[in-house]
Amino acid sequence: MVSIMSVAHVDSDVSDIEALKREAGITACDFVKNGMKLGLGTGSTVRYTVLEIGRRMAEEGLSVVGVPTSEATRQLAESLGIPLVTLADAGTLDLVIDGADEFDAEFALIKGGGGALTREKIVAQSSDGMVVVADDSKQVECLGAFDLPIEILPFEWRRTSERIGAICAGAVSLRGGEEAPFVTDNGGWILDCRFGALIDDPATLESTLLEIAGVVEVGLFVGICDAVVMASTGGIITLVNPSGRLA
Repeated sequence: MVSIMSVAHVDSDVSDIEALKREAGITACDFVKNGMKLGLGTGSTVRYTVLEIGRRMAEEGLSVVGVPTSEATRQLAESLGIPLVTLADAGTLDLVIDGADEFDAEFALIKGGGGALTREKIVAQSSDGMVVVADDSKQVECLGAFDLPIEILPFEWRRTSERIGAICAGAVSLRGGEEAPFVTDNGGWILDCRFGALIDDPATLESTLLEIAGVVEVGLFVGICDAVVMASTGGIITLVNPSGRLA
């Protein structure tokens, strides 16, 4: 059973989704403690978390170091004076705070809408805890309404796409198209795969897709997320995974 750790009520006049995302991003900083080594995620909501960490460092004396999951996050953190280290130098991280495109009742996630799924998963798997910040539109009964991002090698990408298409019932599309494909920070390409809201066994699907040669990483995060700070019109709700590391 999901544990609701807290509900922070937002002013009833606040209906703008961007304001709610900002509140969720700030609330996620409640998990941050002095001296932590933090994974800094990617996305529009977690951006507010990074901004708040920078503010607390400048105004409240918070001392942390960060490992960014994308070049965009690295640039933002550097602009705020957040000291950054490599994952190799940091070792195990205390916490990663990141966004999600979908999450279900078992705290399984779809990530990769921003194209940083591989770095995000490497950082998440190197952390002692993962907190996701999201709005309530990302909460689903079954994963898959959001197209599943899969990072692939550009080499013979059509063959990789065909093999994924044999598993995916819907369309498999190259993000950006053949004329101008989206290129990840790792030099990979992204396939957006329309499975539909039918991914009821994300762990098995992730394993199956990773067996395909040419697949770099799959945007399914299973058994990694420990809490979700969720923005809704009723306030900011913190959902804690009862079998997670932050329970």
